Amino acid sequence: MTGRVAAVSSNEVYSFSKPNRDSITLLTGLGVEGDVHAGETIRHQFRMTYEPDLPNLRQVHLMHEELFDELSRKGFQVSAGQLGENITTRAVDLLGLPTGTLLHLGEQAVLEVTGLRNPCSKINDFRKGLLAEVFAMDPESGEFTFKSGVMAVVRRGGVVRPNDSIRVEPPAPPHRPLERV
Repeated sequence: MTGRVAAVSSNEVYSFSKPNRDSITLLTGLGVEGDVHAGETIRHQFRMTYEPDLPNLRQVHLMHEELFDELSRKGFQVSAGQLGENITTRAVDLLGLPTGTLLHLGEQAVLEVTGLRNPCSKINDFRKGLLAEVFAMDPESGEFTFKSGVMAVVRRGGVVRPNDSIRVEPPAPPHRPLERV
């Protein structure tokens, strides 16, 4: 499966949204150069207070641009970077990938998908009612649906730009479905 990078975003300070950039540099084992969430250990503002020494499985946040299309049909105008993602993708079924999938971005960079992003309640501060559109419970099965993208770690660094290709390399079977990280 091949997709493409629709946009790249980063922010050096804690903020809900991240400004779009012409490029970002991924650093092996750390994340996006200059991004507040880069580091070997947890950088998520809330989780750092009670799990500061855990490995950072959330170095890079990826979100599928198709979600913005879906949200637009429901009356929510959202664009790349506004939900805090570093890489916005097109034509990659991020939510359907198994844990451990490698994403080859552009000429050099490789990410390993670690799990689903658990949407933050701050999303309703950004757009009232948006949380219910990206996080829902199925009343029949009782299972949660997370639509707000996936998290990854950087296995090989490199520069990533909009329109770079994304090649998906699934891990060897048996596949494990994505869980929250």
